[in-house]
Formats: sequence, structure tokens, C-alpha cells
Amino acid sequence: MTVRLLTNIGRLWTGSEVWSNAAILAYDDRIAWVGPASELPGSIPGVIEDIVDVDHVENLGGGLVTPGLIDAHTHPVYAGNRYAEIAMRSGGSTATEIAAAGGGIASTVTVTRGTDPWTLCDAVRARLRSWMLGGTTTIEAKTGYHLTRDGELADIRLLRSLEGENGVPRVHATFLAANAVPPEYFGRRHDYIDAVSSWCADAAAAGADSVDVYCDDGRFTEREARWVLNAGRAAGLLPRLHACGDPRNGAARLAAEMGCASADLLNEADEKDVTALARAGVAAVVCPATSLETGRTPPVRSLLDKGVAVALGSDHSPGGVGITSMPLVIALAVAHFGMSVTEALRAATIGGAQALRAPDRGAMVRGRFADIVAWDADHEGAFAWAYGLRPLRVWRGGEPVAG
Repeated sequence: MTVRLLTNIGRLWTGSEVWSNAAILAYDDRIAWVGPASELPGSIPGVIEDIVDVDHVENLGGGLVTPGLIDAHTHPVYAGNRYAEIAMRSGGSTATEIAAAGGGIASTVTVTRGTDPWTLCDAVRARLRSWMLGGTTTIEAKTGYHLTRDGELADIRLLRSLEGENGVPRVHATFLAANAVPPEYFGRRHDYIDAVSSWCADAAAAGADSVDVYCDDGRFTEREARWVLNAGRAAGLLPRLHACGDPRNGAARLAAEMGCASADLLNEADEKDVTALARAGVAAVVCPATSLETGRTPPVRSLLDKGVAVALGSDHSPGGVGITSMPLVIALAVAHFGMSVTEALRAATIGGAQALRAPDRGAMVRGRFADIVAWDADHEGAFAWAYGLRPLRVWRGGEPVAG
């Protein structure tokens, strides 16, 4: 077991308080002690008998240290790109015009299905590594671009296999076969929903943590989402929901009714939706870059005021947002959602842990994972200034991540 001491931390943001001149002791992959350096114990029973026996001592030069960041909403398993489509959309083209030109989610499905597993694996590995090098030590990663049983299960296994590699974040894998109806099921929506529901147990066996449904106009209805989420829950998967559209589609209230782990995006949620989520204890995952891209803004202040656990996500996807930098997401949350730096940083750490139902990370607390980031700054206010604050060092489970 390795004992690592991080010292000369000028400012330590723990998630609940701030300490100056702090230190952290990591034992194996967990935090063994954290606090002001002046209170560093000489020994920790059951962990280290004498502080002089520490294996590694690292001087962090008086800078800012936080828990590793958590991206609570991503779609990283895909091949190809949709740059031409995005350019068309920016020029005012409609969804119909984009589809006629060969764009839309179907284009990503076609390319992803046609990409060999090794090429797809290399592309996903590179994306995951970019999150880690930006200070994100945990991501929620969705499938949803194969839309076949074997393809979606292979995507879950891919995510699980990559998670064990050096330089890759911890992965919360979400089964999102209910992302869209694939072309071979045209005119047979009912059959596809039935098929996805029957795949949930296999997804759980392959290593999925959650099941998700894209509940919005043009995707799946509240009734269809309920069907899939119930099947996922029966298979042991945490239910979560893309609750994107008009309150009339009932997505946010369905998330509350079913006690989902999270309701995501919430770009048109109303006060009744917010109240329902607060009463049910459902976390809200909001994505400022997507809000800017779509022109639809979730009621973040109301969610915070009503005590809903708010998490931040990049919503990285081939047809929407290409961000893998959670420091940039934090800056956008401050500028666009009106969150304070503390609120946004909390949403990118503790809030993410709550949305993923992962109480073993997201804060500097004894017993949690030693997922730690030292930043190129001396105060957390730099997140709102830099628009992509740079990490100097990243540790996952107490081990330094190579740049």
C-alpha cells in the first residue's frame, strides 16, 4: 500500500469548506487525512505508524487544490463527426434540410456501425483521456449510437475495459439504446421499445450502471420512457432521464414519479417540474453549453433555491457540443446560468457524485477516493476567469496521471 503526502497547498477547496496552508494524506486509493498542515498527525492508526514512513511527499507550491471534477452527462461512444451539419445549422438550416443532406443522428449511427471496434476504441480512449487531463476524474458516459443489441452491449463493455487504463477517468456507464428509433425499425416504434426493454438485463450484465431514455418531442414519449425505465430498474439499473422538452411531455414529472437518479437538461422545465423533483429527491443535471447552443435555459436558480441537487455536464456529443473541459463548463455555468463560482464548482464535484449516486467521490473527506486536482491558480475564482482553467497535476486514486 502506498502512502502519499501532498503538502504546501495554499488553498484547499474541500466541497464544504476552504482551508489555507493545507495537506492531504492518501493511503492506497483513498483519502486518509485532510486538513490544515499545522494539524498533520504524526501517525494514523491502522494506516501509518509514523509520518516519516510516507512513501511520497509532493510539494504543491502554494496553489489551489480541489476534488477531481465530475462530468455528469456525456455521449462519448461514437465514430466520425458532424461538422458540416453543425455549420448548416449555424447558417439557419432546418432539421429537415439537414436530414435531407444526410445529417442528423442517423448519420452518426451509420458511421459508428461501420467503424471497426479497434478504431472506435482508440477514438473513445482519446476522448476519455482528454477529460482526465482537464481535471475530470469521473464521467457519466452514455451509449446510443449503435442502436442494436450487440452494438450497445459492446459499447458498455468498451467503456468498462477503458476505465481500467492509466490516464482514463472513472466511468459511470449508462445504457441509452433509447436515444432514437433506428432506421430498420421505421414504422415499428413499439417493436423497438420492446426490444430495448428486453436488452436491459444484458446491459446490466455487461457492466452498465444506469438506463436512460431521451424523452423529448421527436424522440420518445413519456409512456415509452416509462416502459424502458421500468425494465431497466427491474434489471438493477439506476433510472435517469433526458427531460429536455416542453413540460407538457411530462418528462420531468415522470423522473420525479419514478425516483430517477437524475433528470437531465431540463431546458424547458417549469416551477411544477422543479417542485416535483425537489420533493422526490431527484438530482438535476444541467448543461450550459447545450443551453447556449439550443437557446433554451433550465431554471437553475429555482432548482437551487428549492434544494434540488444540481450537477453539471458537458453534454459532449457528435451533433451538439464537443467540450471535454469541465473547467470550461464551470465558467459557462457562472456566466450563463448565473451560478456563483462556489455553486458551479460544487455542482461539478459533490453535485455530480449525487447525480451518479456515488458517495465515494466528489469531496475531500476521509475515506473517499483520492481523486485530486492541483490547478494553475491560487483561488477558485479563476474558474470563472480562465474559461478553461488548466490543471497542473491530477491524481486518480492517489496515483499521479501522466500528461
